[in-house]
Amino acid sequence: MGISRRKFGALAVVGGWAGRVLAAPIRPKLLVLVLLEQIRGDYLDSAASQFAPGGLRRLLEKGAYFPDCRHLASSFPATTIATLATGAWPSQHGVVAGQWYDRAAKKPVPASDEGLLATTLAAQVVAESQNQVGAEPQNRVFVVSLNAAYGGLFAGTPGAKRYWMDENGAFATLGDPPDWLANYNAQRSMDTYHDVGWQVLGARPDAPALRTLTWTPGRPGEFMALYRASPFAQSAQLDFAAELIASERMGQGNTFDVMCVLLGSTALLGYEMGADSPLMEQMILHLDKRLEALLAQLGKAPGENAFSLVLAGAHGAPPRPSAEVRNRRVVGGENVAQTVDRSLAATGMGRVEKYLYPFLYLDASGFRDPEPIRLAAARAAMQHPAVAGYYTAGGACSTRDDFERRFRNSFHPTRSGDVMLSYRPEYVEEYGQGRGISYGSLYNYDVQVPLCFYGPQFRAGVYEAPVESVDVAPTLARVMGVAVPSSSVGRVLGEALAP
Repeated sequence: MGISRRKFGALAVVGGWAGRVLAAPIRPKLLVLVLLEQIRGDYLDSAASQFAPGGLRRLLEKGAYFPDCRHLASSFPATTIATLATGAWPSQHGVVAGQWYDRAAKKPVPASDEGLLATTLAAQVVAESQNQVGAEPQNRVFVVSLNAAYGGLFAGTPGAKRYWMDENGAFATLGDPPDWLANYNAQRSMDTYHDVGWQVLGARPDAPALRTLTWTPGRPGEFMALYRASPFAQSAQLDFAAELIASERMGQGNTFDVMCVLLGSTALLGYEMGADSPLMEQMILHLDKRLEALLAQLGKAPGENAFSLVLAGAHGAPPRPSAEVRNRRVVGGENVAQTVDRSLAATGMGRVEKYLYPFLYLDASGFRDPEPIRLAAARAAMQHPAVAGYYTAGGACSTRDDFERRFRNSFHPTRSGDVMLSYRPEYVEEYGQGRGISYGSLYNYDVQVPLCFYGPQFRAGVYEAPVESVDVAPTLARVMGVAVPSSSVGRVLGEALAP
């Protein structure tokens, strides 16, 4: 049926009115996402009185602050980064741990962007740019990371410009480096940090150091491990991000720019010291100081109300087991595998092919239905004093509470093997000399992180109701005006958006 010119005019008037009512605030030209691989909400609570007015305090008081954002799945660093990037759980994006077992290749496969089974938010921003009509369809995405693989995992697209810290402490990139990069690296030598003491902020110059970045000729790797797990490396990443903003004139041209800074130093410190180390509070205070400088820079260029900044955590951390309980709480995976394998062999119900915490891969050849073997393996694992729960590929679970959902979100049908195990609270995996804890559990100390949105598109306030890490990507997709990633299952945090 045709539409008369008069009816069309009336519809146009109504449509224009509706468009004005539903229009979102003007999108700033720069979005900065600061992602801490490891941060717990209590870090911010305990140090809040020491925050500078223009740093974390500014974000928490003038931004939309969610103190209880939950990653309701296994909380390995690679897994949580992939979840924030895709808005999906490991059961959809496939990055179930830092590595998983490939049965066909009979070897572990490390997490990488090639293993992603879902598109990322960064890829959606790049795709939206490519679909624009005109001579210069420009959306630009930059990712700065401590770990090259994690930067690639978050980006999920070759269309993002990636930078990372190399083994010598310099920043590297793929392809042709920008003209300013070589000069930037040349002015920042690692030699200046040899034997430098890490002191309490504000302490006297002669005060004893909390830790010293010991330099031993012939063993540079030991020094770099200390450096990368220190506030000096954390500040180096944010300093580089500030230089990148200035050199690329982010938010000041005709492009829409997105930059993500993946801060990994707190995670590396946590591996060694655990969540309750006094060094961790100092890391947060150094972060506060550096964020204050970054926000001041952004306020000048591109200018106040011309940028948004999001602070997100990937995962938390357990406390380091004390010396009195360490032998009991540090779990050897080989011992768990042997416990299960002996039980299966005694009953003639298959064998353990591989155990990569937290996944058991079973050899059930010759059996038409593997689920009874999975259940037998799961029940055998529960006889180990460190094991608290299980979830099988067939959906059998040791619990029927909220933890069943956490198990289910963590489990991918082909990558997670046959059985997923959970250790008891504050038990950690033994996998490396000198490391105090491991990540990856389903417990609140690992899965609860803070989340804060700051900028003209967000409504200031403290939102105590729990939200989920899968909500971050669809919320940012909404404020950037791009399609949500392919497998996103989160919701838009509408309560945080400005009217």
